[in-house]
Amino acid sequence: MGRLDAMTTPSHEPADYSCPFCLLQVGVVSEHNQPSDVVATTELALARISPKWWPANPGAALVIPREHHENVYDLPRATGHAVWDLVQQVAVAMRTAYACDGISVRQHNEPAGGQDVWHLHVHVFPRYDGDRLYERDLEARWVAADDRARYARVLAAELDRLRDHP
Repeated sequence: MGRLDAMTTPSHEPADYSCPFCLLQVGVVSEHNQPSDVVATTELALARISPKWWPANPGAALVIPREHHENVYDLPRATGHAVWDLVQQVAVAMRTAYACDGISVRQHNEPAGGQDVWHLHVHVFPRYDGDRLYERDLEARWVAADDRARYARVLAAELDRLRDHP
């Protein structure tokens, strides 16, 4: 099969990497990682409000595996299913909670694929007509914990409502 057979996936994670997603799960917090960011947890996956937002897409979420996996290449099947199940739940809840016009989902692998945090994560973006999400990457900014918490409360409440009344 050529290239795929010979391909090995190098790790891009530095040897001394302190994974922010793993740290958050063990109670180590920072400006960009607060317990109030978390909107849902399952046995294998966690959803949280992203600390970085694009200008017209506030309240974007990240869904991550609870165990540390750098990227999609070696992700265990059960973990991948758990992550994508939670992505779907977050997307459905976000659509209602934020009254947005649609949802976009994206996931990056390796530097050439746009990955910059060395723990697999899936972005779930609220979309609005004319928001130009994919044209505004350079305008993304870090958001204060208080601003994130407002969106987290609304999204978590909708996730709870959907869980209680499927």
